[in-house]
Amino acid sequence: MYSMFSEESGRVELVLYTDALITRGTVRTSQHRVSDILNMTDDLFLILEDVTIDEFGQHGATTRAAYAQVNLDSVLFAVANSEVPSLPELRTPKQAEEAIISVPPFRVTGAIHLLPSEDGNLRHSLTELTARFVPVTDATFWSDHLGEARQQALMVAVNHRRAQILAPHKEVDPWAGLGGSAPAPPPGPGDVPG
Repeated sequence: MYSMFSEESGRVELVLYTDALITRGTVRTSQHRVSDILNMTDDLFLILEDVTIDEFGQHGATTRAAYAQVNLDSVLFAVANSEVPSLPELRTPKQAEEAIISVPPFRVTGAIHLLPSEDGNLRHSLTELTARFVPVTDATFWSDHLGEARQQALMVAVNHRRAQILAPHKEVDPWAGLGGSAPAPPPGPGDVPG
C-alpha cells in the first residue's frame, strides 16, 4: 500500500485537471508511466509535492503548497510530457486507434491502445478497455466551454469513470472533395471586368 513512498522511488512530474483546477506537482513512485501511477494505486488519493494549484479563468487564484492530497475521483485527466522508455518485457501487443473522449468540460483526442480482437471487431476491443485511467498518446486536449486552447501532450490519462463518451475518431477535412477554392463573388456595380 505504501510502496509508492519507498526511499528508492523516483519523482515524476504530473499535471492533474479537475472540473475547476489545474494542479501541478511531483509524485514519488516506483512506476515509470503516469497511467501506471494512477491505475496501480489502491489508494483513493495521490500525494503530490512542490504543488501549484491554478483555478480556471482570468480571475483565478494560484496556490502553492509543499504537499497536497488529490482525490483521484475528482481528476478528469492527468498530463505527462516526459518521454518514458518502453520496457520490451512488459509490452502487450496492442493496436492504436484514433479516439475522441468527452470528459466535460474537456475533449481529448489521440491514440488509445486496444488489444487486438480475433475478428477485428473494434466494438469487442472497446469492451476490454477497463482501466481506471485510460492512456491516450499523441494527445490534444481543450475546453471550448472554459476557453482553454488546444494543447498537445505526449500522453493524457483520462479518468474512465468521468468520461462520458469514448469513441473511435477520424479527423475529417470539411473542405475535402469540394474541388478547390471557393468561387469568386460576382462583380459589383463599379467593378471593371478583368
